[in-house]
Amino acid sequence: MMAARRPAPLLDLLPRLRGRAQEAAPLAPATWFRVGGPAELLVRPADTEDLRELLAALPEGLPVTVIGAASNLIVRDGGLHGVVLRLGRGFGEIEVERDGVICGAASLDATVAEHAAAAGLAGLEFLCGIPGTIGGAVAMNAGAYGGDMAGCLDWAEVATRSGELRRLSASDLNFAYRHATLPPESVVVRARLHARPGEPSMIAARMGEIRAAREATQPVRARTGGSTFRNPSPGRSSLKAWELIEAAGCRGLVRGGAQVSEKHCNFLINTGDATAADIEGLGEEVRRRVHAASGIALEWEIRRIGIPGGRPEAIA
Repeated sequence: MMAARRPAPLLDLLPRLRGRAQEAAPLAPATWFRVGGPAELLVRPADTEDLRELLAALPEGLPVTVIGAASNLIVRDGGLHGVVLRLGRGFGEIEVERDGVICGAASLDATVAEHAAAAGLAGLEFLCGIPGTIGGAVAMNAGAYGGDMAGCLDWAEVATRSGELRRLSASDLNFAYRHATLPPESVVVRARLHARPGEPSMIAARMGEIRAAREATQPVRARTGGSTFRNPSPGRSSLKAWELIEAAGCRGLVRGGAQVSEKHCNFLINTGDATAADIEGLGEEVRRRVHAASGIALEWEIRRIGIPGGRPEAIA
């Protein structure tokens, strides 16, 4: 259940927008898991200026959440308080330069890889294996298949909660494994990725290899959310997360409509009628079993946000 309505509707707190705003907006259809409750107010700014004016006008303390493509996200069944931002067409421009690509935060990672490949630019092929947008990739230092954002980012532009537009270098973001240090409550709006001239046939071949590997090893056609848990650091374990999950006997484990993928056991899937509580509860049960078997406490890589709809039952 959503909390009681605020004394003043959130719509009344907004400046005049050129984008769209919707109260009690369903979020489940926007997430890859297809689960979760509604947004108290979903806003789709028209462009960077629209976003900056919105952020500057919002009262201090009002929650603001960015969901991007929602490909690595669980929205809990009770939904989200405050303003939920989803960047759209006005943040999707891609500009190819001689030695890099400037792309809006809503650009799909795979589309950026394709633009670079078409221009004969190498070094960004790994992006075709990451489901999501550039904004999300910057915020979590996304990586796969030998590359990550820390290795290719020149700068990122962010809109701060005060409405200021700031350009941050890769060093400003203090990249770590699946982490970037952004100003609190800021929103990535644009980024520049460096690349190098390459042989188009070799770039295309590498992207083909990545796509084939992803198709062969991951449940890409299921309702899933990408890698569920981070790989432990080498100092904690020599095994990857999926190996620990496999060793704990969790492959195929089920809770309600949620299941640990048989194809890749670091993926949780919605088999058709799962709730967010099913999926998150299953993930917590996997963590419990892995810890009992190996002593390793797996850390969530998938973001889990919002208000629980209820307490998940434990798996026997």
